[in-house]
Amino acid sequence: MGLIKLAAAGAVGYALYKYATEKKQDTAYAGGIRDSGPEHMTTPPKNWSKTDEAIDESFPASDPPATY
Repeated sequence: MGLIKLAAAGAVGYALYKYATEKKQDTAYAGGIRDSGPEHMTTPPKNWSKTDEAIDESFPASDPPATY
C-alpha cells in the first residue's frame, strides 16, 4: 500500500511541476514569427502603402504578390 501512495504522490508532484514550469506562448509573437502589418512591428515605418502591405503579407513566400 505504501508503494501506491508513493507513486500517487510522485504523479501529483510531477503534474504540479509541469504546470508551474509551463511556458506560456505569446500569441502576438509565436515562434519568432510576427503577424503582418505595421502595428506588429517594433519600429513601424512612417509611410505604409498597399504595396508594402501586400509584400509584408506574402513573406516568407518565395513569390511576390500579384498586386506588386
